[in-house]
Amino acid sequence: MAYKKVMAAAFAVTLFLAGCAGSTDKGTSPATVPLKETMNPISVRQLVAADNEHNRTIMFQLLKSVEEFVEYREKGNDRIFSVPAKGAVLKGNNGITDSYIYTSELRDLKKGAAYEYRTRTGNTVSSWMDFRTDDGGAFKVVIYPDSQSADYTGWSKLAAKAYELNKDAAFFVSMGDLVDNGQDEYQWQAWMRSMKGIMDTIPGAVMMGNHEDYSLDWKMAKPDRYLAHFHLPNNGDADYKGYFYSFDWGDVHFTVLDTQLNELKEWYPDLFEREKKWAADDLARTDKKWKVVLMHKDPLQYAFAGREGREEGFSPEGQEFMPVFDASRVDLVLSAHLHTYRDRGRIYDFRRAETGPYYIITGVAGDVRYPGLWKAHSLDIYSAPQPEIDNYLVMEVGEDALVVTGYTSDGQEMHKSVIRK
Repeated sequence: MAYKKVMAAAFAVTLFLAGCAGSTDKGTSPATVPLKETMNPISVRQLVAADNEHNRTIMFQLLKSVEEFVEYREKGNDRIFSVPAKGAVLKGNNGITDSYIYTSELRDLKKGAAYEYRTRTGNTVSSWMDFRTDDGGAFKVVIYPDSQSADYTGWSKLAAKAYELNKDAAFFVSMGDLVDNGQDEYQWQAWMRSMKGIMDTIPGAVMMGNHEDYSLDWKMAKPDRYLAHFHLPNNGDADYKGYFYSFDWGDVHFTVLDTQLNELKEWYPDLFEREKKWAADDLARTDKKWKVVLMHKDPLQYAFAGREGREEGFSPEGQEFMPVFDASRVDLVLSAHLHTYRDRGRIYDFRRAETGPYYIITGVAGDVRYPGLWKAHSLDIYSAPQPEIDNYLVMEVGEDALVVTGYTSDGQEMHKSVIRK
C-alpha cells in the first residue's frame, strides 16, 4: 500500500505551465524564443501508425488542460516543426488524480529517417526524445505476452531487460491483458511507468485483452480506459474505432484483432461478424510479402490438467478466425491469454499441415501464472518447461524468413521458430 501511495504522489506532483493558442496545421516553431526545459510530461508514448514510413503518433499526459504542442525535427537539422496536441480529460481513480491525455499525429515524415521530438506549452519544453521511421527493410520486434500483475515490479524488470538486450528493435508489441483491471488507473500508470525509456523511444502496437474489459467491481465493461490511453490506426469502422486495426512495417502487414466477443457481447453482439469481414478485406488488400496476425485469445483450446470440464480442440475464437487465416494465406499467428509459451507449427483446416499459418502462443510476462493448469495439446511441437516463468519473444524479419525466439526474463534463449514461405 505504501508503494501505491508513492506512485500516486509521484503522479500528482508532475505539473506544467499553461501556454497559448496555436494553429491546427503543422508549422515551424517560433525562432529565438527563450525556452525553459522544465516540462516533465507523464507517460510519454509512441504508437504505430498505419504507415510507419511517414507517420507517427505521440501521446502523453498532463495534470492541466493547456494549449499543447509536439515539436519535432530531423536529427542534424535545426528546423523545428510544431503540431498541436489534442487533449481529452481522463478521470482518475484508486489514488490517481484526474489528468488530460494529449495526442499528436506526425505526418509526412521521411522514410528511414532519425528524428527527435519534445512536448511544449508556451515557452516551456521537455527534453528531446528520439524516434525513427520505418526504412522498409529488415527489422526486429520485441513481443511482450500478458503483463497483468498484482505487483508490476517483476514486469518492469522484464520489460527493461528485453529492451536493453534489443536496443535495435523497431517497435514493441504488447499481446493484451496489459493490466489486471482495465478500469484501474493506478494499474495503467504502473504499466506506463514500467515502459518509460521504451515506449517514448520506439512505438508500440498494443491490443485489447479480456482484462481490459473489467470494471472496478470485476464485471464486464466497455474498454473506455484502454481506448483513451491508446490512439490506434483507423480501421474504417466508426463503431469499433480502436478495437481492431492494421499497420505495415517493412515487408510485413500486421492485422491486430479484438477477441473479446464474450466480454463485449452485451454492447457489441455483432463484433466477430463485422471483424471477420474487416479482417478478410484487410488481409486481401495488402501487397506485403508477409502477413502476421496478432490476437489476444488463443485459437487452440487446451484441456485442464488434473480435472475435467474442458477438452482439447479449438477455441471459439479459433473456430471463427482460423478459416479466415487459411483463406487469406496468413504466415504467422501470435496469441496470448493462457499464460503459456508453446509452438504449434503450421495448421491448416484445423489439422497439422505442411503449409498454412504458423501458430505460436507467446507466454506470460507478468506475475499472474497458471502453473500446471494446461495439458499438452496434440498440435504442440514445443512447450516451455513447467512450471512456467516469465518470458518475452523477439521476432526478426528478413527477406527469407520470420524468426521468432523466446527468452526467459534474464535473456536466456528458450526456443526458436523459423517461418519461411
